Amino acid sequence: MKIRRIEEFKGGWFLGNFEPSLFKTDQFEVCYKQHAKGEAWPRHFHKSATEFNCLVLGSMVIQEMQLKPGDIFVIEPGEVADPVFLEDCHIIVVKTPSISGDKYEV
Repeated sequence: MKIRRIEEFKGGWFLGNFEPSLFKTDQFEVCYKQHAKGEAWPRHFHKSATEFNCLVLGSMVIQEMQLKPGDIFVIEPGEVADPVFLEDCHIIVVKTPSISGDKYEV
């Protein structure tokens, strides 16, 4: 068994087509994101990737919808992500495929 710490990985991303990664693949990316209440997060979209997100802790607003723990939201290619963190939030993110540079700020 191997044990690693989330702090060892850039921005919480620990699986995908980047370094460091526990498992390098271009098929998907997995991340454990932590956002502080009020954190400024740039509005952005992906041209190719779809993001599957599960809000584990906290509350947030995205695309004018308020989310609570247990809510799962999917951001399709071309859809703008515009999150507002109402509380400290913990989110599990799975993005497919894993394409470097597929994030465009608006």
